[in-house]
Amino acid sequence: MSAVAHDLPAAAVNRLPPQAVNAKLIALIASGAVFFGLLLSGFVIDEPAPYDLYMVGLIAVWGVFGLRISRAVVPLLVLLIVMNIGGMISMTQMANLANTPLYLAVSMFLAFTAIFFAAVASVQPSLYRLIFIAYVVSAVLTALLGIAGYFHAFPGAEVFTKYDRAAGAFQDPNVFGPFLVLPGVYLLYLLLTGPVARMPLVAAPLLIITAGIFFSFSRGAWGMFAVSAVLLTGALFLQSNSGKFRLRVVIMTIAAIALLVIAMVVILQLPGVGEMFSSRAHLEQSYDTARLGRFARYTIGFQMALEHPFGIGPLVFGTIFGEDTHDIWLKMLMDYGWLGFICFLTLTVWTIVAGFRILLRDRPWQPYLLCAYVAFVGNIGLGTFIDIDHWRHVYLLLGLIWGAIALEYRHQKELRLAPA
Repeated sequence: MSAVAHDLPAAAVNRLPPQAVNAKLIALIASGAVFFGLLLSGFVIDEPAPYDLYMVGLIAVWGVFGLRISRAVVPLLVLLIVMNIGGMISMTQMANLANTPLYLAVSMFLAFTAIFFAAVASVQPSLYRLIFIAYVVSAVLTALLGIAGYFHAFPGAEVFTKYDRAAGAFQDPNVFGPFLVLPGVYLLYLLLTGPVARMPLVAAPLLIITAGIFFSFSRGAWGMFAVSAVLLTGALFLQSNSGKFRLRVVIMTIAAIALLVIAMVVILQLPGVGEMFSSRAHLEQSYDTARLGRFARYTIGFQMALEHPFGIGPLVFGTIFGEDTHDIWLKMLMDYGWLGFICFLTLTVWTIVAGFRILLRDRPWQPYLLCAYVAFVGNIGLGTFIDIDHWRHVYLLLGLIWGAIALEYRHQKELRLAPA
């Protein structure tokens, strides 16, 4: 009996048609390719980054072999392309192009990454879990580098810091910190909803990522992680009708806050940490309120936008005032003109509204949509005080949300066709 039972799987495999075997192999290769791309997303020290070069090749290959774009993703496609056309028009206002063509090329590439992730997720929903796992691994690795750099754990580790703040494998701590928010939120979701036995496995990487966010000393990342965590907890509380689950969410939230407070008290005792935290914890810094500081430049920039409807050219604002716009809305007006600004505003509002409509529906991909959605809202809020134009993870968030929008569109279509 055992010999016969042992031979059955092999016989069954032999009976599989070659097409089925090839399809399985192609799906495995495709999943591995996406996983590796997400791993590279945590290492952006310069442009073009390894992630950029790899994703260009992956998108091109996927396009050749059949990248299908859902009708529901078309608004994302059109708005991002027209936004970048606004940047090209803005470039015509410049006397010296300098590195502007490369900058706009990266902008267009990032737009295509959003479209790519939306397209592949809408066709193969199982990729959501793979994308999030790869993102968590990448975040843990770059967070460990940032923490090691902050504490000078090994010779040369300071390369992973900037301004005495953890930066991981990023150019700027203010990008490094926000990059860690989505995986942090996802791990928090698993902690709140997963089995108790799995909590230590989730808590360890969550602790590393939270430490990375803290040691980035990015006020924006701190606030974004806090807001995203509150939104996630509130959504979970509202979504469930189970009193037992709601009680668990409340207890776990209180426990997480208590552990966070204890960890903060311990960390602040470390040499130099308390002073840096005290300095960075203020809502306003000297470079915000100076005569030509960040807030003053906002007023000047919006006045310039009225005089230059086509924009003044990508990156030109920083050469005039010594600092970039530090505001995504002003950034759009200056670098992409009113055309780009309107497209980005429309895309943002559309994404928030369309995502909110399907946010709490019971779907296999709903947990990933929920985490991506709250992180996206946090990034847009942070964009009011910093440029998020070339943040790779923002375009990934767009792709994940629009992929879920396309999946819901297909699901509703199938429901309508079912009676017929």
